[in-house]
Amino acid sequence: MAKICLIGAGSTVFAQNILSDVLSNPDLADSEIALMDIDTERLSTSEIMSRRIADTLGLKSLRITSYTDRRLAMKDADFVILMMQVGGYKPATVVDFEIPKQFGLRQTIADTLGIGGIFRALRTIPVILDIARDMRDVCPGALMMNYVNPMAMNSWAMAEAFPDIRYVGLCHSVQETSGYLARSLGEDISTIDYRCAGLNHVAFFTKFEKRHPDGRREDLYPKLRAIAASGNYDKEEAVRWEILKHFGHFVTESSVHFSEYTPWFIKRGREDLLKQYQLPLDEYITRCEDQIAHWHVLRKELEDAGKPLEVCRSNEYASAIIHGMVTGTNYLIYGNVRNDGLIDNLPRNAAVEVPCHVDRNGVQPIRVGSVPVQLAGIMRMSLNVQELTVQAALTGKREHIYHAAALDPHTGAELSLDEIRDLCDKLIAAHGNYLPAYH
Repeated sequence: MAKICLIGAGSTVFAQNILSDVLSNPDLADSEIALMDIDTERLSTSEIMSRRIADTLGLKSLRITSYTDRRLAMKDADFVILMMQVGGYKPATVVDFEIPKQFGLRQTIADTLGIGGIFRALRTIPVILDIARDMRDVCPGALMMNYVNPMAMNSWAMAEAFPDIRYVGLCHSVQETSGYLARSLGEDISTIDYRCAGLNHVAFFTKFEKRHPDGRREDLYPKLRAIAASGNYDKEEAVRWEILKHFGHFVTESSVHFSEYTPWFIKRGREDLLKQYQLPLDEYITRCEDQIAHWHVLRKELEDAGKPLEVCRSNEYASAIIHGMVTGTNYLIYGNVRNDGLIDNLPRNAAVEVPCHVDRNGVQPIRVGSVPVQLAGIMRMSLNVQELTVQAALTGKREHIYHAAALDPHTGAELSLDEIRDLCDKLIAAHGNYLPAYH
């Protein structure tokens, strides 16, 4: 029997996806589920949801426990899954948008790179490291599975500070984008073989091939490049098709995300670019408001015992990892891990997203060699910011926050160095106790 602990379990919708995947597998039906959150109201709703899933699947003896104490929740756990948002939508996420706006700096998502991604990392890394310290004491052999953004910076910090804790960072951008590309080509994803590598949200498909019944393999990139050249594509993904046109490969994360990782798409006074690429500024603010409204609706539905609960499988990797490690079944997933030579032309200490083999021995990254040099160049724009943000978090040096923001592609394209320092100072003050002290 595996013990699975969910930290931030008040993220009810995401927790529902993970637990539906895990508990739908008969081999994992006797797992122990430990839910942990500091928000007791949301925690209670997630416990109701978990018990509804168990009832729907007929798992009468499933053990489900809830905690506000993290160490008690993780005690003797085999898997610790992180899904929290440090500082929450309000105040933290709102601050990440509103203060930069005062400087004319606009964002779309602000959770991975850019000034918002930097400060989300500075809030989140200390909490993840505290969780790792607790794991050393109460579940030293457990695997930490992190779903929390900014994924690359969180993963980099974990590898630097706690190399003894088993860790993998997980996202759904690879599997979702591969499906999107298959649909764009009118192909069945089950006939597609692909290879992807890079950084989380800045990984690229280096291979996208179709297996024909006669054994032939067809490189589908010529067809993808033809779509990019023709302009006959989903305009909400115009940024990614534009990147394909200019750099030869398709990136994993959505256009609304990727647009703020570069200096090319969001510029003050260039409403024409926003219109051309259909980029909704403040998109994450709208998304959070919608998610909060949906949570209240979901809560009422979950508390209505007469309303059937549909248990659906998602495309998240967590359940495959758990099943592979518990049963020895082989799986291929994409995970975020320390590079250590997995991608030759990226720094060894960076966190990279690569294919990983999973079985009873755990998550085993697969070496992919070098990525095309132009793609490595795009990735290095992010790596500069990631490395300096991680150093700020690990050393407490305030100057590194300024350095990270100055080297951020979007921030540096919009603001002067003095403006960047002023912006960072205002964000540090506004976030208050959600950040540690810097020197």
